[in-house]
Amino acid sequence: MEHFKKEQTFVLIKPDGIQRSLVGEIIGRFERIGLKLIGLKMVLPDEKFVEQHYTLDPEWRRITGEKTIKSYRDKGKTPPSEDPFEITAAILERLKTYMTSSPVIAMVWQGAHAVKIVRKLVGGTEPLTSDVGTIRGDFVLDSYEMSDGDSRSVRNLIHASGSVEEAKKEISHWFAKDELIQYRLVQEQILYDVNLDGLLK
Repeated sequence: MEHFKKEQTFVLIKPDGIQRSLVGEIIGRFERIGLKLIGLKMVLPDEKFVEQHYTLDPEWRRITGEKTIKSYRDKGKTPPSEDPFEITAAILERLKTYMTSSPVIAMVWQGAHAVKIVRKLVGGTEPLTSDVGTIRGDFVLDSYEMSDGDSRSVRNLIHASGSVEEAKKEISHWFAKDELIQYRLVQEQILYDVNLDGLLK
């Protein structure tokens, strides 16, 4: 089994993150916790590429639609539809408009528990209900209700892989193997060496 420190996750800074000049802030959050950036590029994706990204998991439409319905009900609101596929058809069209409106920044981060750590730092999908201290909770005031009322995607700055399996699919969708660079960071000795050897030499 590969060491935890080799785990990788995919992160995308969405158009609103770039337009609000939060790129450095977002990258800094991941760096400060100890993750290593091994892939980085700015891309202007087309609608087909965006749709492929969101449908890499064949269950995405059903799961996202069911989550959306549940989120509405949990707040005592009526969902726009009871059919998860009808909901995600609309979500996908809005995502394509949103994600092609400006460049995005695609990144691959590596480190122990990378997927879960990044998700924790990013916060919940809906900024309104994201915890203070998370990226979305600290920098966004959008909500599903407001974005649905405006017939647009929720602006939440970032996409982050939800599982190791999802990360692998998303990384290969956005990056060629030779675009990921393996190198040593000095701080990895502090994070991962068992005995912290040689610090007093």
